[in-house]
Amino acid sequence: MAKPDPNPKSMSATKPGAKPTTKSRAKHGVATLITLDDVRANPEVAVFVRKADHNLEVLGYTEHAERHAGIVANTARDILLALQRPPRHAELAAIAGYLHDVGNAISRLDHGIAAALIARDLLSQMGMPVEEYAEVMAAIGNHEEQYGEAISDIAAALILGDKSDVNRDRVRNPDPHTFDIHDRVNLASQNAAVKVDAAARTITLSLDIDTTVSQVMEYFEIFLSRMLMCRRAAAFLNCDFSLVINGTRLL
Repeated sequence: MAKPDPNPKSMSATKPGAKPTTKSRAKHGVATLITLDDVRANPEVAVFVRKADHNLEVLGYTEHAERHAGIVANTARDILLALQRPPRHAELAAIAGYLHDVGNAISRLDHGIAAALIARDLLSQMGMPVEEYAEVMAAIGNHEEQYGEAISDIAAALILGDKSDVNRDRVRNPDPHTFDIHDRVNLASQNAAVKVDAAARTITLSLDIDTTVSQVMEYFEIFLSRMLMCRRAAAFLNCDFSLVINGTRLL
């Protein structure tokens, strides 16, 4: 009787009954439904998120690390779920939200375009279908107010999630005497919340600002273009956009 081959090529390395990993599915060319949790757990994604934030810290920008990426991801997903958009679109919006700033690992200039291309490589390697990562790329490439537009519900949700993250936790300059206007406005923001009223078709950004740190007018100096972009994004979702600061509606 012939002896069994000690290294049979036909046998899989996966244990019987074990669920294939994202990496193994991608390796064998099998498209799979990638989730935000998969993206968060990807070591290459972590490298790009941290490198992007490091570069921005060197340039003097506020925090753009895992905290910001996570808040944008969750806000974008929550907006689409509240409006009863397809759950898969909501998950893709979350993924786009988490990856939207990784282009800063290359350069601040046109970082949205760079981030879209990095996202393509990461997501295709993970096994995401091209039809899905194309949507993620389009959303990421349109998140900056200099050239971006809400071209899909995923892009609209990303824009709203990104532009609404105004928070004191983003300030990392330890010396108040050297604060610029961005530091003051973020430090003054004690609370920021995006509220969706699906019945009334409204999306509201509500801010609590400490006016002893920064006046409301300073907020408008740096965020007016972003709020107008949010208005267009909300309109794409068939909603009206409102800005409420310290209980007073301003937009």
